[in-house]
Amino acid sequence: MAKEKRIVVPGDFLGTSEEFTPGKGVYDEKGNIYASLTGAVNINDKRVVQVVPRVETPPTPDEGDIVVGRIEDLRDTLAVVSIACIKGKERREVAASTQGIIHISNIKSGYVTDLQHEFGYLDLVKAKVIDAKTLRLSTEGKDLGVIKAICSRCKGDLKRKGHVLTCERCKRVEVRKISEDYGKGLV
Repeated sequence: MAKEKRIVVPGDFLGTSEEFTPGKGVYDEKGNIYASLTGAVNINDKRVVQVVPRVETPPTPDEGDIVVGRIEDLRDTLAVVSIACIKGKERREVAASTQGIIHISNIKSGYVTDLQHEFGYLDLVKAKVIDAKTLRLSTEGKDLGVIKAICSRCKGDLKRKGHVLTCERCKRVEVRKISEDYGKGLV
């Protein structure tokens, strides 16, 4: 029966080669056994010592992944999105500071004349990764698009009313490429 012990980090002393046989996640240096991973120490019945990883590596977006991010910049033909998480991998922050691009042709099916009518600065969007190397994103589809927005005038929360968003504070009405999940808190 295997027995788990304490959490260790790389370089922690685990024992000697007289006591244990080195397993996965450890290394032997001059008869001393050290952890090579962050994780839990596990010693089985045959006195094999190993470190079971307890830390996942930060995820990177792959083609087809659904991501959630914030609109950081709006230009004539593209929106810059700071990616916060990947659907299904929400427990870990995305590797590095990852920025994706939504080109005006990937916002929705049909012709888009003005990007400013589809997204607003600091909107939260749900998008699909269509090119992982260049991090091109798409919001085509009913479940993709803006999931939370703020009023461009008073910065109040916008509530969905049919196909438009309204500000309860200043009564402004704004248009966005709205996801069917708008305001539900769903990823």
